[in-house]
Amino acid sequence: MSAKKRTTIVLFSGDYDKAMAAYIIANGAAAYDHEVTIFHTFWGLNALRKDENIAVEKGFMEKLFSKMMPKGADKMGLSKMHFSGIGPKLIKNVMKKHNALSLPQLIEMAQEQDVKLVACTMTMDLLGLQQKELLDHIEYAGVAAYLADAEEGNVNLFI
Repeated sequence: MSAKKRTTIVLFSGDYDKAMAAYIIANGAAAYDHEVTIFHTFWGLNALRKDENIAVEKGFMEKLFSKMMPKGADKMGLSKMHFSGIGPKLIKNVMKKHNALSLPQLIEMAQEQDVKLVACTMTMDLLGLQQKELLDHIEYAGVAAYLADAEEGNVNLFI
């Protein structure tokens, strides 16, 4: 009996299209019976943010970061052709026309397939993000936990 294959992804980017690529790969790998981990760090944490305002105590810098970062996966910008916010609307219309899943739907699918979604605790501290601001049913860990998964990985990606 062969060991289960593993795929790990570091999601560093806060761009909608790059996060979509990470989640498409993750869902594909999970469908091929891989154990999948997505380690969200820095701007990639925005994919895990809840889209509503959550009342939390924060210092000045943490409040500033919270206001500057998008709340939720659907509010993330594009890496190219952003066009002052018009680009994301255009791409979402094209995706809808072609019956492609949105980023929030891909995240939900990943959770249904037991993809391990991990929020980097060190980055959360740096950016002033708290657990109640992020999606439910995710894990919290540092880089050592990611490295433990990646060490066993057949596929390791940085997006």
